[in-house]
Amino acid sequence: MAASSQGLSFGWLSPVIGNKWSDYQPIVQYQCDHVLPEVTEQFDSLWIADHFYGFDQKTDPFLEAWTTLTWCAAKFPDVDLCHHVLGVGYRPPALTAKMASTLQFLSGNRFILGIGAGWREEEYQSYGYEFPKPSVRFKQLEETIEICRLMWSQDEPRFEGDLFAIDGAAAPPRPEVIPPVCLGTSGEQIGIPLAARQADIWNTVWRGSRDSLERKCNVMHKHLELGERERSEIQFSLTIERALPNTKPEASEFIDLLTGFIELGFEHFVLDFGNPSSAAEADLFIAEVLTPLRREFEGS
Repeated sequence: MAASSQGLSFGWLSPVIGNKWSDYQPIVQYQCDHVLPEVTEQFDSLWIADHFYGFDQKTDPFLEAWTTLTWCAAKFPDVDLCHHVLGVGYRPPALTAKMASTLQFLSGNRFILGIGAGWREEEYQSYGYEFPKPSVRFKQLEETIEICRLMWSQDEPRFEGDLFAIDGAAAPPRPEVIPPVCLGTSGEQIGIPLAARQADIWNTVWRGSRDSLERKCNVMHKHLELGERERSEIQFSLTIERALPNTKPEASEFIDLLTGFIELGFEHFVLDFGNPSSAAEADLFIAEVLTPLRREFEGS
């Protein structure tokens, strides 16, 4: 399946961690000064991860996701904004809805609610949060999405689910544009079926196996059909961790890789390039990968 009628879109994931490779400065802070002012002119969205501390040393700097994304929203007024992705158990549903409506208002309708069931048990426990079994976390996720949409669209929203309830939880100002919901999940038994029911955008991560990715797409198509949803109602988004190309042959390899994903139906890419030291390092990618792909698949 080719890209959507809106063509391709590209997101830049800016790491919130600081480590020995960044001289312990949060990478997003450096990129906001030296990289993003130029590259955001070519990208459609900016993405920030949601964790509380890093994966090497717990003492490495690691910025909180909502605060950082709001800071980025003020700095870069022309890109959409999304978390990659919020852990549903880190914040109560009504608070998530209220924070989302506030950022949607302050950003001029550029916010996307990127959210998932959460997976990092150690982090949950260290912060004193419960970490239930997957079926419960995904139920929390579905009820949270339902609560968010009610609070964004009603003055006196009420909801009573199996796990959460609200009673007149107003969230003014209600958004003029309801934020799209991006559901980050790769699980074929629970997660992808939930995304097929609830998501405006489905995001999964490239792990190196095309066969696995194709199977996940087939699962998504099956559950869209079961739910009587049209393929056009959901955008397929793929996160790729890969260094920026330094040579034209490397750029050609990048194009071939992305073209293969486009053939599977992906029309949006979230790109984690790590820690480039300057915007100039992205010039080859923009000129030899992003721009030709946009041109080829525009409106296809």
